[in-house]
Amino acid sequence: MPHASPFSELSERLNASPEIASLLISSIDLVSGPDTDVVVAGNHIAELAKTTFGLNNVVVASGERGRWKVISSSGETRLPIEFLSEVLDDGKPHQQSGLLGAPLIHRGDSGEIVFVEDKSNQFNLEKTDSLAALFGIAFHLGRELRAKDRRIRQQQAILEISTQWNQAQEVAPLLEQMAEAATKLMNSERASIFLWDRNNKKLIGRPALGVENNELKIPDTTGIVGQVVQSGEVRRVDLDVKEEQAEIDRKVDKKLGFETKTLLCAPLLSHGKILGAFEMINKIGGNFDSEDEADLVELAEHAAIALENTQHVEELEKKQETLVNQAASEVQMIGDCNAVQEMKQTIERVAQTDLSVLILGENGTGKEVAGQMVHYLSKRRKEPIVAVNCAAITESLLESELFGHEKGAFTDANETRAGKFEVASGGTLFLDEIGDMSLAGQAKLLRVLEEKVVVRVGGSTPITADVRIVAATNQNLAELVRQKKFREDLFFRLTVVTVNMPPLRERGDDVFLLAEFFLKTFCQQAKRKVPSFTAVAKKKLLQHAWPGNVRELRNMMERLAYLTQEDKIDGDDLAFIMTGPMQDKNHISLDLNLGDATKEFQIEFIEKQINAARGNMTDAAKRLGLHRSNLYRKMRQLEMDVTEDD
Repeated sequence: MPHASPFSELSERLNASPEIASLLISSIDLVSGPDTDVVVAGNHIAELAKTTFGLNNVVVASGERGRWKVISSSGETRLPIEFLSEVLDDGKPHQQSGLLGAPLIHRGDSGEIVFVEDKSNQFNLEKTDSLAALFGIAFHLGRELRAKDRRIRQQQAILEISTQWNQAQEVAPLLEQMAEAATKLMNSERASIFLWDRNNKKLIGRPALGVENNELKIPDTTGIVGQVVQSGEVRRVDLDVKEEQAEIDRKVDKKLGFETKTLLCAPLLSHGKILGAFEMINKIGGNFDSEDEADLVELAEHAAIALENTQHVEELEKKQETLVNQAASEVQMIGDCNAVQEMKQTIERVAQTDLSVLILGENGTGKEVAGQMVHYLSKRRKEPIVAVNCAAITESLLESELFGHEKGAFTDANETRAGKFEVASGGTLFLDEIGDMSLAGQAKLLRVLEEKVVVRVGGSTPITADVRIVAATNQNLAELVRQKKFREDLFFRLTVVTVNMPPLRERGDDVFLLAEFFLKTFCQQAKRKVPSFTAVAKKKLLQHAWPGNVRELRNMMERLAYLTQEDKIDGDDLAFIMTGPMQDKNHISLDLNLGDATKEFQIEFIEKQINAARGNMTDAAKRLGLHRSNLYRKMRQLEMDVTEDD
């Protein structure tokens, strides 16, 4: 193209004819204007030259890629193909019976020629060569200005497009965005992006209108796109070239219900690897040109980067989803009793909300498992769940642990550290043993829950605390509020939804379900056959009080899996595991007489009922079949501590 034409040569040829040089001056504004159109400028100069020199016609023709066409002219004409080809091949002016022709550029491959029809035979080769130089300069200036302006607009559009592409997180929507943006940018009817599945030797194209799921799958050797991915080279198909048209796979057209007339296809390259191809179909108003080709190559570079990034994000999300599903599948609340079924239903209802949840229950009943169920059934399941044992954190470290600290905030603060609220951002914060938190810690926690921001110790920048709070305790928080040991405002903030975990002794046959589940799990780890329980063993499991609840049962099954050898577990096999610290504590000595043993049993039994009622004396009296006043009277008779405060 004349973009690379040497100005010195063109100027020298133009100056050979001052009359023709003056034509450039009279048309310079048209050539170099902001809305430069080389065809319009060429027509203007051709008409001016025709009038000035009394010529019959002035024509600029292009023989690019062996196909001749008129670019600009002063009137209708029939192209003398043989004459023009001779001028183009020789690269210098020629004359033949009233026709004079000269290439716009002597050195180079613009493929453009000026020829004039002069029936008066007054025009000569020197003037024809100068006229060709005039068109060369005019076209060069016009095209340069148009190219720069077009390039600026294209670069701006490509930058905006690539920015949007790099924000995509899913491949399918990204491909559709690419196609839509490319058709607008390059003024074409359709665009498709083909990804290369090398293992299956397939090209997968999207969007493919008229095909199921908007996706087209073809062998990786099909048509022009197949050639591009195999060779890594850009291909172009023009409307009037039969040889190129024959390479289009019309079977695909038939499948899509569409006719491909012109086509431009570039490879998607990333670090030397071909990912697929970017295909533009049917340029509106003609054929795709070399400028379109350059634009598509650049667009394909941005597309390849965006695709790789999006595929990487998609792979990470799939891995994350797999890990989340795996973690969620390991969180099981096993049990068929009514209390467990009601608890599961409550969790399922509240999980999708962001309401705070308070889980109540004795030690070992599975409060943390319930908290994990709330998290994994919620919309926050892909974000972290962070557990904090409030009873294990000293008051001096509580604020730093929950809210973080800046470097140098206190003596041992050697580096900046994020608190649990920041770590759990977007997810769930599980506050275990919330009843053991100090009043000062409760006040700080309440402030964060109300304001939803944290400030690190030693810092001043507010940090958004986007977390869901799930708290748990084995204590009676209402009683602690009455005793002024727990803040009433925090109590109401946490008890938006309350989940009660039933103790194992009240879950009936769930003991067998849990025992078999844990035993099977530990036997698989121990690589041994799962033994079965005898009727005597089942009776013992059912009669046991389970002060340690599910945790105690789990530990029991772990010991059975590793310490027993038989295919059946009998009542005697359970004897040694039902004599642990809890059982020794409740054991009544045989050295006592009947009266003392009875008294000790009554004291122990009343204490258990009071604990089961979480300190509520009215409830404990009902469990014992007594009025509350009679319960107090009985406790005094047994010399138990009595505080008549319900």
